[in-house]
Amino acid sequence: MPKNFVSNKDETVRMFDNNFMEALSHVHPAVPVIIYVPVILYFLFKSVNVLGISVQSILLLAFVGIFVWTITEYSLHRFVFHYNAKSEFGKKIHFIFHGVHHDYPSDSKRLVMPPSVSVPLAILFYFIFYIILGSSFVAPFFVGFLTGYLFYDITHYAVHHFNIHNKFWLALKKHHMKHHYQNQELGFGVSSPVWDKIIGTDFPKTKNGKDEVSIEEIS
Repeated sequence: MPKNFVSNKDETVRMFDNNFMEALSHVHPAVPVIIYVPVILYFLFKSVNVLGISVQSILLLAFVGIFVWTITEYSLHRFVFHYNAKSEFGKKIHFIFHGVHHDYPSDSKRLVMPPSVSVPLAILFYFIFYIILGSSFVAPFFVGFLTGYLFYDITHYAVHHFNIHNKFWLALKKHHMKHHYQNQELGFGVSSPVWDKIIGTDFPKTKNGKDEVSIEEIS
């Protein structure tokens, strides 16, 4: 089987000549939590105390937000992060956004999305959902959407760096490790493999029922 990575050690590679740009590309895993938990709490507070939305409606809209995030996660990973660029400029952009992670999958400084990318995306998605849902429903919906994103970022770090034994988390880890070390054109769901199963980008079962790549081989 061909080797799908440059280094599986916890090491990094320089991407930018500019020191400031290079610093922005290195993110501690706690950063998304520090940024987005207060935002989630703000929208939750606004939903209850400002908009007066019922608990049942908040839970329902938050669940819908999480559901929409799973679709967004799958779509971004498959169609944006794995876009097959033809031009040299496009290839450089792809490497910056995602290619570097596949070359250095255990680089702990590039496992969560940099705020320089996630914050503009969050603002863009908020205004899209604001237009669709209106000023009242967007708040509890965004609670779920951001919770889904935060779970994705935490999951992505965990499956690459935590020694996992729980069956649920181990299943997510196995799914994502296959994406890295078995076939990069399959397994685009990180925090949830559900869309891979529905759309048909899940990993096929081998005849003997064993995975081509084991967790032990790449941990």
